[in-house]
Amino acid sequence: MRKLIFFIFVTAVLVLTFVLMYKNSSLPTITYFPIDEENTFTNAYSELNFSNKDSKDGYVLQWISGSKSSQPLYLRQDVSLLYENGQLRGVRSKWIEDTDTIKISEKLDRNKESIFDVISFHHGEIHSSEENIKSIQEMTHDELYVFDSISDNEYKSFRSPQNKHEHNKKDALDQAKKSTLLHHWNQLITHFNINKESYTSIPLSRLYLYDDRSLPGMDQEETNKIIGQLWEGLYKNYIIPAANLNSMDKNSNYIPLILISKDRSHLVVLFELNGKKEKLIQRL
Repeated sequence: MRKLIFFIFVTAVLVLTFVLMYKNSSLPTITYFPIDEENTFTNAYSELNFSNKDSKDGYVLQWISGSKSSQPLYLRQDVSLLYENGQLRGVRSKWIEDTDTIKISEKLDRNKESIFDVISFHHGEIHSSEENIKSIQEMTHDELYVFDSISDNEYKSFRSPQNKHEHNKKDALDQAKKSTLLHHWNQLITHFNINKESYTSIPLSRLYLYDDRSLPGMDQEETNKIIGQLWEGLYKNYIIPAANLNSMDKNSNYIPLILISKDRSHLVVLFELNGKKEKLIQRL
């Protein structure tokens, strides 16, 4: 009887180990492959919507992102990052095989004046054969300002200011966010002893600007490859760890800073997660 119990126990352990190994081996990743010129995204978007109707003391922010490819692909994955006043507020990733459509949607209750930034990376793998794998990629972005209208006793929002009061609110929120981020980034630059004069700096939240224009000193083909490989590294080293943080941990983490060397030899990504300063290096 003891031998039978022991045999069952050993078998159960081996089965569990196999399952865990299989699960870990099939974890979703983003992998850059040469860009496919025949397949495209027919639609890709990131969007922030505001409502003060469903909240007594604040407002509701709806965060959505999604994409549709020209045909179902072997693998589709979208990643979306939300920042509030430069601080990480949320990380969402969706990974689906044999589909053309992905959508991410979430609502957040908030109660303070803020600038919200969302940047998303939409990715697809095309497997013509085991030896011929290509990909498609696109970045999207949205930005929303929310302010407390004292005269109306409610929160309001805008993307572009329409009057003097909104212009003043935008300037104040922009300045506060800029001051916070510059202080944080300078701490990282000092910590890693980096000569910032040797680099061109791009906040991650502004990387979408290079979706259809080239990085400094690069052509568009080089830019697409660099950005695809950059998101591959970010997914493994930043996005997955950030997704596992609880909401309080996210409050102390800010938009990563990308530094592209002016000699075009490499780029550096600086960020802090869970109190630990990190530096990623990508050869160009």
